[in-house]
Amino acid sequence: MQIRAVIFAIGIMIAILGVAMLPSALLDIADGSDQWPIFLVSSAISVLIGLGLGVLSGGAPSSTSAREAFLLTVLIWVVLPLIATIPFISYGLSFTDAFFETVSGMTTTGATVMTGLDTTSRGILLWRAILQWIGGIGIIVTAIVILPMLKVGGMQLFQIESSDMSGKFLPRINEIAMQTSIAYLLVSVLCAISYAACGMTAFDAITHSMTTMSAGGFSTHDASFGYFSDTPAAYAATFFMFVAGLPFALVTLMILHGRWRPMFSDPQPRLYFWLAVGFATVIVIWHEAVVDPPIFDHIFHGFRTALFNIISIMTGTGYASAPYDTWGQPATVIFLVATFLGGCAGSAACGIKMFRLEISFKAVFAYAAQIVRPNRVVRVRYAGRTVPSETLQSVMVFVFLYMATFVTGAVLISMTGEDLMTAISASATTVSNVGPGLGPVVGPSTTFQSLTDVAKWVCITAMLLGRLEFVAVFTILTARFWRG
Repeated sequence: MQIRAVIFAIGIMIAILGVAMLPSALLDIADGSDQWPIFLVSSAISVLIGLGLGVLSGGAPSSTSAREAFLLTVLIWVVLPLIATIPFISYGLSFTDAFFETVSGMTTTGATVMTGLDTTSRGILLWRAILQWIGGIGIIVTAIVILPMLKVGGMQLFQIESSDMSGKFLPRINEIAMQTSIAYLLVSVLCAISYAACGMTAFDAITHSMTTMSAGGFSTHDASFGYFSDTPAAYAATFFMFVAGLPFALVTLMILHGRWRPMFSDPQPRLYFWLAVGFATVIVIWHEAVVDPPIFDHIFHGFRTALFNIISIMTGTGYASAPYDTWGQPATVIFLVATFLGGCAGSAACGIKMFRLEISFKAVFAYAAQIVRPNRVVRVRYAGRTVPSETLQSVMVFVFLYMATFVTGAVLISMTGEDLMTAISASATTVSNVGPGLGPVVGPSTTFQSLTDVAKWVCITAMLLGRLEFVAVFTILTARFWRG
């Protein structure tokens, strides 16, 4: 294995991450904040570390293989957050809290340990948004765009990070990564313009567009999106969060190529849309029929609020416009289920995702039909095509690892002294990269600050596993991987 190739790639990425700290330094200088040296020094340290690793590696490698791609994928999501913690540590957070905040940002989870955001320097708030924005379409896409000299199997690297990315829509992986990045930037700009038109300040509009399109959910206010409850910004957020949960390959085809038909012919967006609308409708119907005194002013207000928060949770964005964990037991169950589902494959969202969800249900029904008629050949079909056995196996392995990680995380968190609801919710929301959980400890109105350090490290591990979709991590932990 060419370890120097991995070191070289990580070194370049660290240097670029250091450059990404400069806007926060410039913003603090413009604001007259005395926090600007934090980012200037952190940037210099990061660039020096990155360039040093690049020099020590001996320069760009002549060739690499899929093994280096697997290792690079995992190490990027571990090493870069370590470097990105430097500004948070300098700001006064402990290492555990700083690493938690950084991992939550880069994995676009959105769980936070920070409070007092309304009085925090804008440099720190911008840095949190930048972390989520660059993590939204994946650091791997950036790596492919800026590191063509790696000569690694590009499509392999692109798919390792998200094992079910939508198929190739251009012949070359560099073109796919570049056009996806351009579409991501264009939609982010459009989102920022929409927020500004809805009454947000320029700073809030930019930072919230970055954390919306990345399905991240970091806000610049302690009240999250509830801070903008008197503005129409929630309408724009609902739309753009929904877009963030769509397959970005299909979004790119729509924006840059004018091809709309693939979006409407793909089964994922349809299932995604109807689940979101269905969940919101059930919550409103239950509220109108049972809840007294009413939570919502009227049906339209209820549907708007429920849909915003359901899409926020399904996509893993994690904005909260209301304390939905106080809406009653049925609503709590619905939000817990939505936490696991996720958006579409190939989107900024995490979770199980629509692709795996539909295939899993079809596989169950096919198996049941096979039991009833043992001699009948029952095939699982998706989007008009027979699903290969390898895909079925991959889906089932993912679902097993996903649920096993969730259960293990919940057990470990409960062993730190947290109540059952907090343990289940914290594990579910971090492994699904959603952000806010349920209940008085990690709910939409609180933060993860009160958890013990041990519980926070369990959540950090769950966030990384969920973002990497398990396969890459467990692959490099096998002895065969290191034996070649």
